[in-house]
Amino acid sequence: MLALNSRRPGDAERITGEILKRDPRHAGALFILGRALLAQGRAEAAIAPLETAARGRRDPQMDTQLAIALRQADRQEDALSRLRRTVKRHPTFVPALHELGRLLVALGQYSEAIEALNRAVELAPMMPELSTQLGYALLSQRNCTDAKTIFARALEIAPASPDALYGMAKALQELGNNQAAETYFRRYLITMPGDQNAWLSLGHCLLELGQPESGYECFRTAARGDAQRYGKALTSLSAATRGRFWLKPSAASRFLCGERAGSPAASASALETAGDKLPSPDRSQSGS
Repeated sequence: MLALNSRRPGDAERITGEILKRDPRHAGALFILGRALLAQGRAEAAIAPLETAARGRRDPQMDTQLAIALRQADRQEDALSRLRRTVKRHPTFVPALHELGRLLVALGQYSEAIEALNRAVELAPMMPELSTQLGYALLSQRNCTDAKTIFARALEIAPASPDALYGMAKALQELGNNQAAETYFRRYLITMPGDQNAWLSLGHCLLELGQPESGYECFRTAARGDAQRYGKALTSLSAATRGRFWLKPSAASRFLCGERAGSPAASASALETAGDKLPSPDRSQSGS
């Protein structure tokens, strides 16, 4: 376990392998082996030792780790069945509630996901990742008002959380508060400057705020990199309420790329421009 906690899953796998040579059904060693394999991205291989370790024990930690392995191995229905059974037996085990909510969101079953994540937040209110996951579930149901409240809670605990910052920005944007959304998108992009979706969303905010040149620069930043990024940025700008449309592809290319195309300093320059307007993180702004 020490090797696993020290982020040395390869060593953990080797050590547990030696133990299992002497005692092939050692539940503790099987459990650690399964977790070590998961940490190495080997979900398929992790299922067998975790299944053996969990068999007949009704241990919520083992069952939850097995469900994670099943989910990562694209066996979502098996994972869902295991998690529902675990939560029924252990209704206050927060990791199982969190994983259940996460899986239900991925499966589009938002009402049940929100119920599970609400219970998890009530049990562990100081875990920002729970509030963040709940916020995204609420966003998926277009409940932006409640999502904003939940993301604000997450940001009170972890003001620099990229996931919470982005979620807050999206909730505010959907509510039509583009000025506040701009602030959160800029804060997010300081730590995640390569996120094309965030640049596109910030561009839309700025267009709605009557700042077309700044907005267009965000679309240009989003377009740089490859043909796929360019195509997505062009589609997004053309579809914007205050966007642009071109009859000739060459005109669109000149607008989005221009003389800046291929310039290695372009994105950095755009981010520095964003940083010039960036307010210092302030928890009081979370509920804006």
